[in-house]
Order: sequence, then structure tokens, then C-alpha cells
Amino acid sequence: MSVLLGSQKVQKAGIQRVLVIRLGALGDFVQSFGPFQAIRQAYPAAHITLLTTTPFIELARLCPWFDEVLTDTRPRWTDVRQIRALRQMLRGYDRVYDLQTSARTARYFLLAGRPATWCGHVGKGSLTHLNPWRDEMHTRARQRDQLRMAGIVDVPQPDISWLRDKGPEFDFPYILIVPGAAQHRPAKRWPARRYGELAAEIFRRGVRPVLVGHETEQPLAQDILKYCPQALNLMGKTTLPELAGVAARAQCAVGNDTGPMHLAAVMGCKCVVLFSADSNPGLTAPLGWRAGQVRVLRVRDLALLCVQRVAAALWWRH
Repeated sequence: MSVLLGSQKVQKAGIQRVLVIRLGALGDFVQSFGPFQAIRQAYPAAHITLLTTTPFIELARLCPWFDEVLTDTRPRWTDVRQIRALRQMLRGYDRVYDLQTSARTARYFLLAGRPATWCGHVGKGSLTHLNPWRDEMHTRARQRDQLRMAGIVDVPQPDISWLRDKGPEFDFPYILIVPGAAQHRPAKRWPARRYGELAAEIFRRGVRPVLVGHETEQPLAQDILKYCPQALNLMGKTTLPELAGVAARAQCAVGNDTGPMHLAAVMGCKCVVLFSADSNPGLTAPLGWRAGQVRVLRVRDLALLCVQRVAAALWWRH
């Protein structure tokens, strides 16, 4: 079987072993669900392996698109023994889809022996993603374009039914609050005090706020609870699959430009995402699956964003 793409004919016959590389971060990982499913549909009989990092192993092993999941420990380049082991993991495949397309995976291409069967941003083979504007494209659009140029034209809306029943179920309406973001980028965070005031307003309107994030973000949760002690604190208490299920059942989610908001959007949750000048929503905004599902509020400095504006965006959706 083959796929004709312009003058390029990509052969699929004889493809038995496929490697997919997606190391992280969380937002990028969940934005790859569609490409994951597209690759599985393109090679239904192949043995498909995912190479990813430790934070995503549990989620990856639940995915219905892979036969095997390998862990990339991201060894130092000076660690000869570990680099040899990584090289071994990268070799022996009929097709490799590098969905990470980073400076690190450019080196993986070299470790793999520069195979012509490598689909990524490096090399000179027929599968190379040569779009000169690739770095100006949103993650989802870039991956679709990468697969299209490699012969996989149909990238579907992924089936996420396998995640919907995960995590605790609550007998009350709730809105997720995601106050964290990358620690090294504090400008991406709306002040915790503002989230506390928003949580109090949410509770006054008869909906319970639920705080989610990494366990290291507990100080943010404690600051929010000072303003709204009725909020349910799940910081560090859910796995990624459990968080996905909780998001799927939420009335809405509000938070910074961070991984859990991408997960909520992929699960079909209505989202209000807060952006500062520190990041570009045109490249990194969470994307949903229907018009109006995700609303972005962007201001130069998040400290200047008032609670009333965020609350209005939330209740505009109800």
C-alpha cells in the first residue's frame, strides 16, 4: 500500500516496526494524541513503540495506539554507557516519527545512523519536514503538516474515551483551577491571590472550585484556600490519567498556559486560559475540538488582569 502526496509516493508496504518519539512536555504530549492515532491507523498491523520520558509513562501505557512504551532517561551526552543504550533503542525500525523535533532529537537522528526512514525536522530524506515556516506554526498544525508531507494525510480528532472514566467522580458541579506553570517562567502565572478571589466568586455562584496541579505547587493552593476554604484541593493527588477524567467532567477549567490546561482542552472541557506577553498563544494555546471551547485572555502583565474579567469569561460560557 502507498499514499500519493503530490509527486511524492510514500510506501507503507512492509512496515512492521515503527518508533514514535514524543518526550514532553505535557501540553505537547496531549496535543500529539491525534498524530498518535493517525500513525496507528496508517500502520494497523505494525508493532508501534513510543519513546517518552518518565512523567508520561503511565499515561502512554494506557494509550490504545502503542504496543510498547520505552523510557528515555535523557542521559548526559558524556555518559557513554547510557548513550549507547539509547542508540540501541533508536535503531532497527522501518519508520521513525520524531514528533518532538527538538535540538535533542536532532542528535537522536545521528545516533540512529541518519536513517532515510526518519520523519522529522532533520535529514535530507523524502520524509523530512521541510516546511520553512514550521517554527511559526502551532504545535498541532505543525504535526499535521509534518505527517501530511510524510504521506499520512488524515489526522483525526483522537478517541479519548479510554480516559473519560478515570479519576474520582464528584456529586457536585465544579470548575477546575490550574494556578501553576513552569517554575522558571513566573511571568506565566496569574497571582495566587487573584485565583483565591476568583475561587471565592465561583463558590458564591454555587459551583465548587477544584484546585489541580503538581504537588510542588501546594503553596499556591494554600494561598488560594485562604480566600476560599471551601475549595477542594487536589494538588498532587491525581495522576495524569485521573486528572484527564476529572477535567472531562468539569463544567469549565481556568488556568495559566500550562500542561493541565492542554489536557483539559483535549478532554473537551471548556477552558479559559490566561496568557502574558511571556508566551504566544498563536504557538502554544490549548486547542479544543469545537468552536468556542477554549477562550484565551491575554494581557502584557498578568498582575494587571482583574478578577472581574476572568469571572466574566467563565460565566459567559454557562
